[in-house]
Amino acid sequence: MLQFITNSDDPEVVLSQAKAVLDGGCKWIQLRMKNSARDIVISTAQRLKPLCAEKECILIIDDYVDIAKELQLDGVHLGKSDMNPVDARRELGMQAIIGATANTFEDICKLVLMDIDYIGLGPFRFTSTKKNLSPILGLDGYNSIMNKCRETGYKIPIVAIGGIKHDDITALMNTGVSGIALSGSIISAQNPTEETTKIISLLQDIINERINQLYSK
Repeated sequence: MLQFITNSDDPEVVLSQAKAVLDGGCKWIQLRMKNSARDIVISTAQRLKPLCAEKECILIIDDYVDIAKELQLDGVHLGKSDMNPVDARRELGMQAIIGATANTFEDICKLVLMDIDYIGLGPFRFTSTKKNLSPILGLDGYNSIMNKCRETGYKIPIVAIGGIKHDDITALMNTGVSGIALSGSIISAQNPTEETTKIISLLQDIINERINQLYSK
């Protein structure tokens, strides 16, 4: 699966980015506007929601549990300094998608005890799209953490995030993560719509290979 994370505090830029990835087939967008006033975030989400609905695309919002509830968005992604996922679940109900950020295996151990739907694990490498970046994991870090998850029996979907480029996707997916979250690599592409389509096709090929291997055993 591919999650696209918007990367601007300008509503028009956000909508342009979203339209590009939606046209490329993206089915999961996270609206992230960390430095915008609340009313700007609300108005942007209101404009983005019908665009996503038309394409049958999931729309979640970063941090703002209250806005997700008010606008009946599909869910929310919570960073370490955001609302506790347990409280978010109480606010949003069982139908909402709730994701949370992890930087270590220890973070994952804590999060699996909460009623969340997926974990965003990262960062893979340095990215300028996020301030106060945690130590980078690299491919070795993902392999180590995902191996520990398998040994412990954790089944929760884990999405890799942080400075990921097209050429990293196959190796990252081979660590066992369930999906990839991207922002800069799509936005900076010469044609973001075509880049989105290519990435989704690659991810689908990887998933199909996993399914074939499962049934061939």
